[in-house]
Amino acid sequence: MNVRDLVPWARANDRDRNLPATQDTAASPLFTLHREMNRLFDDVFRGFDTPTLWGGRGAWPQLEVQDVDGEIRVTAELPGLEEKDIEVLFEDGVLILRGEKRAAAEDSGLAFSERIYGRFERRLALGEIDPDRIQARFHNGVVTVTAPKSEQSQSRVKRIPINSGATSH
Repeated sequence: MNVRDLVPWARANDRDRNLPATQDTAASPLFTLHREMNRLFDDVFRGFDTPTLWGGRGAWPQLEVQDVDGEIRVTAELPGLEEKDIEVLFEDGVLILRGEKRAAAEDSGLAFSERIYGRFERRLALGEIDPDRIQARFHNGVVTVTAPKSEQSQSRVKRIPINSGATSH
């Protein structure tokens, strides 16, 4: 038995080779509904900043976080922004990075654009940070926030040994 005999419709190149088909795809309401549903879901998910699993952009701006030398360093690339367009806050253990990227000019003849415009806000829980020593630096479209950990949070770190082999009760 040929697997193509089980398919309820034929592709155009199958018809050219005189393979059997039970239904014409153009006339099939079920096939048309299937195609339209796929297009609908594609259109819906294309409009959101969805995770990369769906092929979207993800959250913007994307962050890089490092935990080095008793401090947490957060770096965000913000191309096209200036220092006046960005606000950095620290509230209840949460670093808040917000701003707005405005379009340079309204171009009515624009045919296609992948650029991102609008307001953004990223929140990142940093835990116990010394708020008086947090610093932010902006250079060439990159903002870097350096947040030293508090003495209390550094002293609470305890290394837990990993036992190899069988465990005993």
